[in-house]
Amino acid sequence: MAPYAVAHFKLGMQLAGQDLPKDLRNNWVYDFASDERLQVYLTNTLEEAENPWKDLWGYEVIGQEARSASVVKRDYPIMVVLGNPPYSNFGRMNRGDWVLNLLKDYKKDLNEKKLNLDDDFIKFIRWAQWRIDRTGIGVLAFITNNTYIDGLTHRRMRQSLMETFSEIYILDLHGNIAKKEKCPNGTMDKNVFDIQQGVAIGIFIKTANKNETSIANVYHKELWGLREEKYNILSNTDLSGIEWTKVEPREKYFFFVPKDFTIESEFSGWLLSEVFNLQQGGLSTDRDELFFDFDYNVLKNRIEKFYSDEGMRSEFRDAYKVKNSSSYNIISKRRKTHFDPNNIHKCVYRPFDLRYLYYHPGITSRPIYEVMRHMLMSENLGLIFMRQVALQDVYSHFGITMDLVNNRAFYSNKGRVTLAPLYLLPPNDENSSNQNKLVNAEWPPGKDGRVPNLAPEFVADFAEKLGLEFVSDGKGDLKSTFGPEDVLDYIYAVFHSPTYRERYAEFLKIDFPRVPLTSDLNLFRKLCALGEELVALHLLESPILLQFITHYPITGENLVERPRYFAPGELVPKTKEPLELGRIYINKTQYIEGIPPEIWEFQVGGYQVCQKWLKDRKGRKLTYDDITHYQKVVVALQETIRLMNEIDEAIPKWPIE
Repeated sequence: MAPYAVAHFKLGMQLAGQDLPKDLRNNWVYDFASDERLQVYLTNTLEEAENPWKDLWGYEVIGQEARSASVVKRDYPIMVVLGNPPYSNFGRMNRGDWVLNLLKDYKKDLNEKKLNLDDDFIKFIRWAQWRIDRTGIGVLAFITNNTYIDGLTHRRMRQSLMETFSEIYILDLHGNIAKKEKCPNGTMDKNVFDIQQGVAIGIFIKTANKNETSIANVYHKELWGLREEKYNILSNTDLSGIEWTKVEPREKYFFFVPKDFTIESEFSGWLLSEVFNLQQGGLSTDRDELFFDFDYNVLKNRIEKFYSDEGMRSEFRDAYKVKNSSSYNIISKRRKTHFDPNNIHKCVYRPFDLRYLYYHPGITSRPIYEVMRHMLMSENLGLIFMRQVALQDVYSHFGITMDLVNNRAFYSNKGRVTLAPLYLLPPNDENSSNQNKLVNAEWPPGKDGRVPNLAPEFVADFAEKLGLEFVSDGKGDLKSTFGPEDVLDYIYAVFHSPTYRERYAEFLKIDFPRVPLTSDLNLFRKLCALGEELVALHLLESPILLQFITHYPITGENLVERPRYFAPGELVPKTKEPLELGRIYINKTQYIEGIPPEIWEFQVGGYQVCQKWLKDRKGRKLTYDDITHYQKVVVALQETIRLMNEIDEAIPKWPIE
């Protein structure tokens, strides 16, 4: 009702000539006839033209409004649709069969039937496309969430828009505050609205001569910078005044942004999704405040309360969100389970940040048990990676674990991490739905009956290239044999090559990483050795981690207040003397010294490791073990940078041969 009333008011004022001098007003004012009204109608665009409001008994005014709107929707040739439709916050409001059926075209031939495609702004784009297509000519102009211009699950949406329209102009205004998007030159980028999601202006033109077989010409331009700078450009530029880049959207993805695929043919190794037989996204609790904690005893006491009468009291329920949601019936799950301290496990919550988790498939919201159970029952290794990353991110979304993995461990706004266990264990409890289904049962079982989680075709291909025999458990001698852990070490080394990440950046943004195989046995041995060092570092098991490069000289409460980093050469707070070494202050007086800028800025996934670890502990007092852990992480990152350079030096050329 509010925008409807405001529209009437503003248009009425305009037609009454209130902005004109009095001597001109009488010549230009529009006087409505007694039965005439502004043709602005109160309706829901995403409802079918024939809607129940038109026959609402007792509310004739609303009924008449609905009937008038239905005539426009159904009969009038709509040629222009413009606006700023609602984004995902309103996504659950418009779930009618009519609009969801209309949306099916965007989901055609996609495995991801719902992901990112039920947002209301997408429904409005689909409706406008459909309505202009019926008219045969027109313009759609929206400013919306910008995810659809390069999102993987929006590929059919983009293809459909190209089939309908003659010309498409995408002005990407960026401004994704959630992922701290920055301009290409490293300066600050701001949103044009007070929201966190980046936005884009899309202008879609359908001309009268558009035929069914032709597809749209697509043009792209992007604006970076502060809000005022973007406003200035938008206010003083029209469509013809922009230097557009013509995009050639290619089949399968149909990106509305420029992409460089000139070396696509050499990015041809094995997809990780084909290397491992079993893999899946990380687990999710939907109630991290309840089920995760830094401290084992604190978590144990909290979960005991959760399963007691106190867990149903309002104070506890409000504090830990103990209430049902549309996708998670926590009350029912609580009733069907019971507290068991053996369900407390370590879990990779963030890079180099293991936390305690109360985990059980009966209570965890998304337990991903068929994968996670292999990380619980025996000593195992798991590779962490992602299928795609955000547009600006450098692909650094790799990790190794011996524990459970949280779905946002290496945050990217494009999705959740994937975990692939190295070994699979035989099912032995009622929670395993695929009893006795071990995909690699032809290999002899190893420790605890485990078998490699590697595709036999991949292993056969690699064995043929190397001229080595595959052993199904542990490591080989790398003279005549190689094993699953050698394969993992090799993969881990390749994925930590800076050249690999930079050279194949565009492809890593849209699909699983690929594993290039080498037939050079000496190169294989070198990379296995370097990968083994990286694995030990990232599991914090390497003895070199105790050779600290930092020190923590000031005693105190160890309270993390507002972590602040000062690079070498910056002035020390209070004394104003230049620092010789990088220093991170955890509070006003205490600091950890000896952190070089390249280590402070080092990222794993979407997180700056040293900053994120401390930021998540704001308000906590660090223990001796915490401080020791942090200093180990600093060494691990220093050694990682060294090893990444050595990996690049070891690989003579790309693509790997």
